[in-house]
Amino acid sequence: MLAQELLLMLTKKGKHATATQKRRFTWTNIVWPLILEQNNTTFTLKQYQKKRNDVCKKNNMGIIIASRGLTSLLNKEIIFKEKDVYFVHYRLIPYMRLRSDCSYSTAVHESRVR
Repeated sequence: MLAQELLLMLTKKGKHATATQKRRFTWTNIVWPLILEQNNTTFTLKQYQKKRNDVCKKNNMGIIIASRGLTSLLNKEIIFKEKDVYFVHYRLIPYMRLRSDCSYSTAVHESRVR
């Protein structure tokens, strides 16, 4: 059901809203749960791909939305890439240590505050 709702929303929204929705989906369903599962601020591309495939299969959707969401998160500087390792913004580390929910809006806010 989530995949159908997401695709319906993406067809009705504009370009910027669509990109935000992809980032939100990728952060909420793939990246942040992956960070919490590992209890580590870093993850590899293989770990991300495994989690992405599981989530996309569970929600019955293609991997392209999640792949574009990851690229968009990189562009927004919520996550960073160094060689083969991705890591979250340093301001999000306390959320990981507390194992608390870090919504997409919180991640954006924390990464923007200087």
